[in-house]
This record gives sequence, structure tokens and C-alpha cells, in this order.
Amino acid sequence: MEAANDSAQGGFVLLGFSDRPRLERVLFVVILIAYLLTLLGNATIILVSRLDPQLHTPMYFFLTHLSFLDLCFTTTSIPQLLYNLSGRDKTISYAGCAVQLCLFLGLGGVECLLLAVMAYDRFVAVCKPLHYMVIMNPRLCLVLVSVAWGCGAANSLAMSPVTLHLPRCGHRKLDHFLCEMPALIRIACVDTAAVEATVFVLGVIIVLTPLILILISYGCIVRAVLHVRAASGLQKVFNTCGSHLTVVSLFYGNIIYMYMQPGNSSSQDQGKFLTLFYNIVTPLLNPLIYTLRNKDVKGALRRLLLRDREVGQG
Repeated sequence: MEAANDSAQGGFVLLGFSDRPRLERVLFVVILIAYLLTLLGNATIILVSRLDPQLHTPMYFFLTHLSFLDLCFTTTSIPQLLYNLSGRDKTISYAGCAVQLCLFLGLGGVECLLLAVMAYDRFVAVCKPLHYMVIMNPRLCLVLVSVAWGCGAANSLAMSPVTLHLPRCGHRKLDHFLCEMPALIRIACVDTAAVEATVFVLGVIIVLTPLILILISYGCIVRAVLHVRAASGLQKVFNTCGSHLTVVSLFYGNIIYMYMQPGNSSSQDQGKFLTLFYNIVTPLLNPLIYTLRNKDVKGALRRLLLRDREVGQG
């Protein structure tokens, strides 16, 4: 208990990339630009989805939540990282660390479930197109999104207190650039086998269960596609599912690779860059993927730009 109080008073030191001062300067510029583009890209997706009546469909309702989620996700860690990269101060308060951990766990869980919900939406759109608007009615969409946010919050409330209250015997240095759960568990001075087992079980539930549901949805979509012989039909299916499937591959490919690394020092360095990719590159690419590979979004952007131009000329 004394160690916990000590951490609460002194906070933590995020070592991050402090052993590579030159890299820090380069990372600061690159991450700042990427962060600003992430904010711009996801905010654009949200505004376009809400302002264009043609995008008031279940798919874009979920996409709006995904973009909002990405905005929140990057903001939990990137501003703190930029502050640490810009000077010698690498500290974060105990309260700041607790908030960062809670949000990181919660938002990560929400994204896993939201991608599964979006896969189900694509399954209904492809396999039951005539009943799509009846099945994916506004009430069901709201329930599915609420369940995703609720489960993410429950995951955070279950794991954050357990992680934060581990005795650390005065250890304050985290070999990471954010308060991630594995980094906090690593500096504990007690046996953490029970905590790690709980983390594993919850990880299976919150990560692998949605992935299985996604694979089942796309399995049904592939089966339906095999019965479509017309090239136009295949192109329509690809346009419907291509963007989401790309985002799923990017998100889960990174997570699975990151958590399958062995726990040695080289993998810790590799883990930092993988987490950085997960925190900044994925949220940056999501709006680009949905914009560049989606005719509806590109059309909505053109309509909004033309409308603004007409208003300006008038």
C-alpha cells in the first residue's frame, strides 16, 4: 500500500524513445503532422456523414462512431507523447497515467466490437439486401453501438484498477511512451501471474470473439459472392466490403502481431513502434481508406464543396 501511495504522489517516468535523442526530434515532427492529419481526416468523415442526407444510413452511422473513436484514441496518448518528445521532462502524473490507461483499454475494446458490428452490417447488406433497412433499423443500430461502448467501458473498469493498484516498491520508470497495461504490470514487485491470466481471458473475450464474428460474417459474404457471376455484382460487393475489410486487416494484423512477440528487450523496442503504429498510423489511414475507396463519401465531399462554392458566389 505504501508503494501504491508513493506512485500516486510521484507519478511515473515514460522513458519512451529517450535513449535516442536524434530519433526523438524526427518523431516529434512526423507524429505532429500525422496527428493533425488524423484530426482533420476523421473530423471530415464525421461532418460529411452528418451533413449529407444521402449518407444517413447504418453504414455511415457506424463509420461516424469509428471516426469519433479514432479521434479519442489518438488524443489519449499522442499529445502526452509530443510533450515528452519536445523536452527533457518525461513524467506523467499518477492521475494522468490512470486516465490514459482507462481510456486506452476502453477505447481499444470498443474498436474491436465496433468493427464486428460493421462486419455484421456488411453481411446484411450483401446477403439480405431487400431486408437491409428493416433489419438494420435505427433502434438496432443504436443498441449495437451502445453494447460496443458499454463492453469497452466494462473492460476498462475491470482491468484498470487491478493494474494501477499493483505494488511497485518505488519503481516509477515505464519502458514505454504511454501508460500501457503490460508496461505497468512489468514494473510490479509482486507475482503477477493471476493478473496476467485475467488479462489473457479478457483479451480472448474482447479481441478474439469479435474477430471470430467478423470472420463468420465475411465467410457468409464470400459464400454469397460465389453465387454472383456478373462482374457488376462482384464489383458492387467489393465496393460494399473492401474498405471495412482493409481496416479490419490493418487493425487486427497489428494487434495480433504486437501481442505475439516474446518478452525480451528487443521486442520491447519493437513493441513501442507497433503501439505507435496502432495509435497514430491506423487512425490516420482509416479516413483515407474510406474516402479513397468509397464512391459515396467522395460524392458527398464533392456535393458539399460545390454547395459551399455556390453559397460563396451567391
